[in-house]
Amino acid sequence: MATAPKIAPNMQLWDPRGAPTLAQRDAITQALDLKEAEILELGCGAGELARAVAAAHPRASLTALEVDGVQHTANLAGAQLPNLVFAEGSAERIPLGDESFDVVLVIKALHHVPADRLDKALSEIRRVLKPGGQAYIAEPVFAGAFNEIMRVFHDEEQPRLAAFEAVKKAVAKGGMALEAETFFFAPLHVADFADFERRFIQVTHSELRLTKAQMEQVQKKFTQHMSPKGAHFKVPMRADVLRKTG
Repeated sequence: MATAPKIAPNMQLWDPRGAPTLAQRDAITQALDLKEAEILELGCGAGELARAVAAAHPRASLTALEVDGVQHTANLAGAQLPNLVFAEGSAERIPLGDESFDVVLVIKALHHVPADRLDKALSEIRRVLKPGGQAYIAEPVFAGAFNEIMRVFHDEEQPRLAAFEAVKKAVAKGGMALEAETFFFAPLHVADFADFERRFIQVTHSELRLTKAQMEQVQKKFTQHMSPKGAHFKVPMRADVLRKTG
């Protein structure tokens, strides 16, 4: 008799017990077999993870989508790999065919989808997965020292909760079974405050306008973590692995 998959009520926002420190790529590699997979990444940002995964798995094929047109143009101008294609598109309207991919990666991106489009995004992910294909959805947990800096000007507690509830809903209604839910700390290094500004404030995917008081508060909080080798953080992460069923 087959073991029943975990159901949505068993899902947790965060469980720190035994959570290891893992780079995003290593967490993905431990959870999935990507060696010869057809992979789609949604919300690829600057493409660092897409390039790392493509380079590590030369027999895999990876398509990386980004909704921000400015960032997509920059991705096309950057380093290219033979098994990696950058394209423009959103999670709630994936411009690719049905049952095209073995794996869909959504890394720190689902909570950027507007709340009223989250169900559509999960439906689209299921649509483009092959039968038995897997979705790996990793989201930052609203906690930790780095989060305390970001929340001064970019409080994402509600969007992250909405994304978590949408994943739970997708599992509860059927068609996507929860295979695993893991927790880990992702290391984050920021060279200095100028690096922080460039990477987390001066972004093109969001309009972040800080008051003088906010900027001073953010800089003060950030400086508390500086060392001669920069600032080091551990970002708590939750990763849900869903498998397409039916």
